[in-house]
Amino acid sequence: METKLEKKYGLFTAIAMVVGIVIGSGVFFKAEKVLTATGGNLSLGILAWIIGGIIMIACAYTFAVMATKYEHVNGIVDYAEAAMGEKYGYYVGWFMALIYYPTLTSVLAWVSARYTSVLFGFSITGGECMTIACLFLIGSYALNALSPVLAGKFQVSTTVIKLIPLALMAVVGTIAGLLNGMTVSNFTTVVTQVNTSNALFTAVVATAFAYEGWIIATSINAELKDAKKNLPLALVAGTFVVILVYILYYVGLAGAVPNEVMMKGGEAGAKLAFQTIFSTLGGSLIFVFVIISCLGTLNGLMLGCTRGLYSVAARGFGPKPEVFNQVDKETNMPTNSSIFGLLLCGIWLFFFYGAILADPIWFGFFGFDSSELPIVTIYAMYIPIFFMIMKKETSLSFFNRFAAPIVALAGCVFMIIAACFSHKMAVVSYLIIFIVVMIIGTMFAQKKADK
Repeated sequence: METKLEKKYGLFTAIAMVVGIVIGSGVFFKAEKVLTATGGNLSLGILAWIIGGIIMIACAYTFAVMATKYEHVNGIVDYAEAAMGEKYGYYVGWFMALIYYPTLTSVLAWVSARYTSVLFGFSITGGECMTIACLFLIGSYALNALSPVLAGKFQVSTTVIKLIPLALMAVVGTIAGLLNGMTVSNFTTVVTQVNTSNALFTAVVATAFAYEGWIIATSINAELKDAKKNLPLALVAGTFVVILVYILYYVGLAGAVPNEVMMKGGEAGAKLAFQTIFSTLGGSLIFVFVIISCLGTLNGLMLGCTRGLYSVAARGFGPKPEVFNQVDKETNMPTNSSIFGLLLCGIWLFFFYGAILADPIWFGFFGFDSSELPIVTIYAMYIPIFFMIMKKETSLSFFNRFAAPIVALAGCVFMIIAACFSHKMAVVSYLIIFIVVMIIGTMFAQKKADK
């Protein structure tokens, strides 16, 4: 008898997945990047957060509409297959399994290790940091492989824990800033005069990457109770929570320290703000919360990563589908797929170190930021899906069939333009590797007959 993935996650876990994956390390440093990009113009920065949030909500809502119609194994792959056919679904799944999931998972392992290293005074590019990153990767894999239910509970717990410092800064920082005049001063003072359109474009790029991650929550579609009802609720509710938290935290920071100090703070900006509001001890404790936040994000990414090749094999595609579609009867985990996913994470962690952290970098022209360009690729892959929604889903209302997909399409095009603007020639080197991986995928694009 074939072993199927069980319905074991509820609505709260799914919402926590969306919030927990998106709100991770980005919330603690993207605020400073947005502030710097806008020259300390808080109003312009808030507008950037709103625009980035609209892009996320439009895409999430459009997929939520699709979720009410399709429910199979692995969210985005199912939607791609339903809209464009089996072969397109396969190539999306192949990309997710070999590039998207493992690149982001490996980067989050390093980010978690980075803040741990800051806490203990280690180098963020040295051997200690990379050793910790490897340990976090293995630990997250073990948690998901040995007890998927416990991994889901850990996701809920880390989401609640990470919201504590954010809520404290949003509330206490804002109140303190209003009382001492810091908030008003920061909102009425522009540190550096910048070109408004260029500044807004750059700032929205930063928020777009900070908002990324919600789509990974669709990987538990087949394991979510009453998925057709709960997944749309989780996607929409989760994205709204993220936007609200980001903006309130951004405003809270404005009540903690002057804009010019935050802009010069670098990676210690959040720590400096918390030290100002909650004393030196509070500034140190924030790094503990940051680490927990990053580990929660890592856990959510690892959940998707371990199911990457399974989503392909379950359809009869890919290398050895009879091997990679096996599910462990005790843990209800696709074991072979998860082991392969962990291996890919290790390879991409090695690449990230050589391309970004090593001095000098190891890969020269072929070095690129593996934390951002794969995200842009998945947005590009959304485009034909949204077009097909408008063409095929005649039973939907005008808003669901046309309005929401058009806004989502505009957001996807923006992301592509933003990538070219931000990464320049690195886009070319990334595309070369992407094409090679996809060509290899063509070797396994023939569907195997069920035995």
